[in-house]
Amino acid sequence: MNAFVNKLCRGAPLTEADKTVLLDLTRSVRRAEKGRDIAVPGDSSRSLPVILRGWACRYQVLANGKRQIVMLYLPGDMCEPFGLLPHFIDDNIAALTPVSFSTLSQDVLRTWVERSPTCKQALWWDLLVATNIERAQIVSLGRRSAAERLGHLFCEIELRLRMAGIPTESGCDMPLTQVELADLLGLTPVHVNRSLQDLRKAGLISLENRRLIIREHQELRDLSDFDPCYLHVNYAQTSPEGWPHSLSETIDDA
Repeated sequence: MNAFVNKLCRGAPLTEADKTVLLDLTRSVRRAEKGRDIAVPGDSSRSLPVILRGWACRYQVLANGKRQIVMLYLPGDMCEPFGLLPHFIDDNIAALTPVSFSTLSQDVLRTWVERSPTCKQALWWDLLVATNIERAQIVSLGRRSAAERLGHLFCEIELRLRMAGIPTESGCDMPLTQVELADLLGLTPVHVNRSLQDLRKAGLISLENRRLIIREHQELRDLSDFDPCYLHVNYAQTSPEGWPHSLSETIDDA
């Protein structure tokens, strides 16, 4: 299975027919080089871009030339939500690394969803998770310190990769530059650099050759007030009282 199907399996018990259809829909793969836009404002929006490999982002550029990354896309993520597509793209979507992606036909997907309650459930779950990631970003920008923002982001990225079936036991890729981290977290590159040094000195992470290893998971979660429940793993099968305190355990058991 690809990262997209792996991720949706976290939201609902997909049938073999669901998996086959989703794999067929993402079989045609396009590629974008690092730094290239996948979509720009004004482009016609007739399909759902899905990241299969690599990292991408949604961003806006202000009149003064400053950039704000408003969403980070990892393998398995849809760059537009399932449901009602806008008539045109309203933000830039760019490749942060070399990216492989597919474009899902909304009409074909809807036809299948009407026949498959489990696929529909998984897609609405995916929208819920994407919405909550945006909310967590707002909280970080408004209330967390620089080190807390970085810690929260690193915890989230590691678990989102695991949700897509990407192993992280020995660490995970961290291709974002300090400038890109600054654009995502509303900081300056200098502030990002200092905060990274603080996390390293505290023994919480190591970051070398663009490879991130979280040395002390619980300590980093405590520092950044990271509660994994907002990612809603197995949300479809559990009540709020049953949501996991340890997302890692839930993913390992899935």
